[in-house]
Amino acid sequence: MNIKSLLLGSAAALAVVSGAQAADAIVAAEPEPVEYVRVCDAYGTGYFYIPGTETCLKINGYIRFQVDAGPSASSIGASGGGFVENDSSWDARTRGQVQFTAKSDTEYGPLTGVIVIQANADNATNQQTKLDSAYLDIAGFRAGLFYSWWDDGLSGETDDIGSPVTLHNSIRYQYETGDFYAGISVDELEDSPFYDGETPNNWGVAVGLGGKAGAFTYQITAGYDTDNEEGAVRAMGTVAVGPGTLGLAAVYSSNPNAYYNKSEWAIAAEYAIKATDKLKITPAAQYYGNYGITGDEFNDDNDAWKVGLTVDYQIVDNFSAKATVNYVDPDEGDDVTTGFFRLQRAF
Repeated sequence: MNIKSLLLGSAAALAVVSGAQAADAIVAAEPEPVEYVRVCDAYGTGYFYIPGTETCLKINGYIRFQVDAGPSASSIGASGGGFVENDSSWDARTRGQVQFTAKSDTEYGPLTGVIVIQANADNATNQQTKLDSAYLDIAGFRAGLFYSWWDDGLSGETDDIGSPVTLHNSIRYQYETGDFYAGISVDELEDSPFYDGETPNNWGVAVGLGGKAGAFTYQITAGYDTDNEEGAVRAMGTVAVGPGTLGLAAVYSSNPNAYYNKSEWAIAAEYAIKATDKLKITPAAQYYGNYGITGDEFNDDNDAWKVGLTVDYQIVDNFSAKATVNYVDPDEGDDVTTGFFRLQRAF
């Protein structure tokens, strides 16, 4: 067999094989159509449709780094992290929080569901992750774990006119218009302070109303602690004055209870100065009447006053810094100076 015959034979063999493979060729299936995420603008910015549904979802949150200063500084930060008190005069901590908000239309109006997950780290070994809120909302009714009206306050970091614990399992109805709201809630108060030998089976009733009229905003909040059979009421208001906003507040508590337990009464004032588009300076003061608790009642022989300054600076969009210092001087007891510095990135 010469070279020419060998080449012709090889070509014929390849032709036969190629023909066989062509007859048995595998055709790839066409790809499934991809459903891309669609923007949902019915409820504001940041929402998108969950693929395959008509439910709109928004994901947002923040990352916070904060350094507290003052006596037993880590206990000062416990309001946001639940950390154990120590004897350090300063304490650094970090927080990450993510919120998921789902909304969809129903015959009763928007159905809303909110889940907030918060993680706090005092250090590498002392960390805490918790459910910060989880509730459903429809037609003005809300049920689940959420913050009460008593969590609100003036804009600075000096006023002390809220409940010691403001996150409850609650059922609430709130009527709202554009400039007014009014509502009532039933709150489980198991995490709140107890007095007079009570055990942690507290529940209470709270009411709230508020709104705005031009440059003026107002809020009135009241709560009754059924186990302690005591209650508290608070009024707040703000008005634009000159280059800033003046805020005033007053609170009265019949005796220590879950809704207010700092003093029998208190008044607070602040002036939030808009120094520039990025800088806000807020001096503030508060006076406490019958400050502190003796037994299960307020201390009639002790008043106190408090002054402070808070500075907020918007570094860039969604990234801000805050610093505050506060001084408290009771008639009976040592005066105390506390403060913190905070960096926060929102998304």
